[in-house]
Amino acid sequence: MTEANLTFNELLDWINAETEQWRGWFSRQPASIWTLSAGTGRLATVQDLLHHVVVIDLRYGQRLAGLPVSTYEQEAVADPAELFTIAKRGQDLLRTWAASASPADLATVIEFQTISAGTQRASKRKILGHTLMHHTRHMAQLATMLRQHGHPSDWSHDLLFSHALI
Repeated sequence: MTEANLTFNELLDWINAETEQWRGWFSRQPASIWTLSAGTGRLATVQDLLHHVVVIDLRYGQRLAGLPVSTYEQEAVADPAELFTIAKRGQDLLRTWAASASPADLATVIEFQTISAGTQRASKRKILGHTLMHHTRHMAQLATMLRQHGHPSDWSHDLLFSHALI
């Protein structure tokens, strides 16, 4: 019997391609797009929401790699386009770790402090899965919110319609 798998590395490749699409799309938009309302609190604007997504990617990449974990303040940006530099750093860390992770690495349980949920314990496999789902969920939220504000993206975000996994 053959086991069918969609690997973490394949999903990371898709997320990276999506991020590059977003980088290009945002570069063609007016600067005012960054201040559109995205909600309340610390995720109040488009810039805040994207900052949250990329910093979480980076923080979990750092955790998985055993590196010191950045704070939101350390990753603050003056120019919103710099968010894509943070995105690349985080996604590169995640991809590098996932590409070399052994079954034992994936099963390793670590304890860590989160900003909103206190101290947590999870396997590195679960952390990587969570990071990918967190990224995807919030980017779908961003795409929906931008479309509702009259700024639809110009490509399909679905894995099925991407160039990934062909």
